[in-house]
Amino acid sequence: MTLEQLPAKETSALDGAADGSAGAPTTPLLSVVVVTYNVRPLLERCLNSVFASETPFGVEVCVVDTGTDGSAAMVRRAFPQATVLHAPHNPGFAAANNLGLRRTRGLYCLLLNPDTEVPPDALAATVAALEEDRSVGILGPKLVRADGGLDLACRRSFPTPRNALFHFLRLPRLFPHIPLFGEYNLTYRDPDVPYDVDAVTGAYMLLRRDVLEKIGLLDETFWMYGEDLDLCWRSRDCGWRTRYHPAVQVLHLKGQSSKRRSLRCTYEFFRAMHLFYQKHYARRSSAAKNGLVTAGIVVFGFLSVALDRLRPPARRRVS
Repeated sequence: MTLEQLPAKETSALDGAADGSAGAPTTPLLSVVVVTYNVRPLLERCLNSVFASETPFGVEVCVVDTGTDGSAAMVRRAFPQATVLHAPHNPGFAAANNLGLRRTRGLYCLLLNPDTEVPPDALAATVAALEEDRSVGILGPKLVRADGGLDLACRRSFPTPRNALFHFLRLPRLFPHIPLFGEYNLTYRDPDVPYDVDAVTGAYMLLRRDVLEKIGLLDETFWMYGEDLDLCWRSRDCGWRTRYHPAVQVLHLKGQSSKRRSLRCTYEFFRAMHLFYQKHYARRSSAAKNGLVTAGIVVFGFLSVALDRLRPPARRRVS
């Protein structure tokens, strides 16, 4: 299967989804899509946790390998029940997820990063939470880092010029309990209480296939970063809520793929900011404001790239 054999975009419906579970007699309730890039040991740990999950329903798993470290061969050997797609080149995170979504059939879809590990009840518990309320279209759990700290991206407000500026000035770190400064990552809210949010992260994003059929797949204009925010925005515009569900806790060893290509990923991070602003804010903002926002993105992007290049290679990351 090559990238060219599948449509590049999807805007209205998921037509002709292939059977991702050979011989499966019925449609699985849940489809898990894992996009991986040169993190084979982490991918193996992730899949071990997925296949050890305790679920009362059918689950299919599709792995989209965009790297060159032999992950696809490992999955075929160690997890023959999974569907494997190996992209001939790296099409980007959004496009790779779309490849997996087109090949799956579940009523619910889980976008899962390979640097996560799910507890045995996570899949069943998050699906149950989504089934309880039809007005919720997208749901995400509490994500924790290896040191036990909260992955702040697991519950967010939509980025705005104001909260983005506060973020880059590190004001949420200095004043995490002040709502004005903690608006983007909701640092002033209890991380152990469930509530509606603007967005959850694509590292573990559970959504209804109905949502995708209504709003379309991930926007492939975003190569990496921003596509999950955009999906939540479009879901909200069609009337669905996005829910943070901390009763389920998932380990996220964040940044393991991106640190291998920190220069490209830092560039894409700031490019995603520009794309998101242009798509959702620019048309209702003044030319002067649009110019200032663009200039700010360029300046902060340049500084982030420069600072990253000053670090030793082993410590480089998306800044």
